[in-house]
Amino acid sequence: MSSLALRTLGIGLVLAASVLSASCAGPRDRSALLSIPTPSPAPVPGEIYRETGVSSWYGKDFHGRKTANGETYDMYGLSAAHRTLPLGASIRVTNLDNYKTVKVKVNDRGPFARNRVLDLSYGAAKELGFVAQGTTRVRIETVEPIRDSAQFTVQAGAFVEEGNAKQLKQRLSRRFDSVSIVSSESNVGKFYRVRVGSYSSEEKAELVASKLTLEGLEPIVMRKD
Repeated sequence: MSSLALRTLGIGLVLAASVLSASCAGPRDRSALLSIPTPSPAPVPGEIYRETGVSSWYGKDFHGRKTANGETYDMYGLSAAHRTLPLGASIRVTNLDNYKTVKVKVNDRGPFARNRVLDLSYGAAKELGFVAQGTTRVRIETVEPIRDSAQFTVQAGAFVEEGNAKQLKQRLSRRFDSVSIVSSESNVGKFYRVRVGSYSSEEKAELVASKLTLEGLEPIVMRKD
């Protein structure tokens, strides 16, 4: 997603309004309810991963910050954020509007916006020719077969206010094991993500996600690093 949307400001501020009290629904912490993204195909060890969907890009709001694999995000470089591909994987991304192609490295997690499958760096989006429009439909293909299996977790919500994250964690801990809060920073502030569990398959994680949906949430399944 583009920096214009700050990766949908909140990287998934997805807690339903019923969870937030009036006192904690300030201007910077108003939840933007997002539709649950269509589940991506799970990467299968020994196979090339292929996926088609909408890509966005992100830029200066995260420039210079640490990515999920510990690298420093360079908005002018060629990198990407994906929810389930292994960190370090090389992927070939094709813009289906103009068929321009670029090879990038997955070094971050995301996107956390509805129905998007990839967040590209500004540099990669520029190579593909969709900086101005913000999003485009892409085809993703790993350069090499997936090497190993993964563990998955479910992100139940993310907040700019730590108190709201703690409130959700306390609520979910009554029904689910291993509920945690993971913090991350951008150049405009800190975010607190509430995550549930560690699962050996995407199917198990999706089952938990369906239960969280019944809790009034809009969860996202992602690879656990």
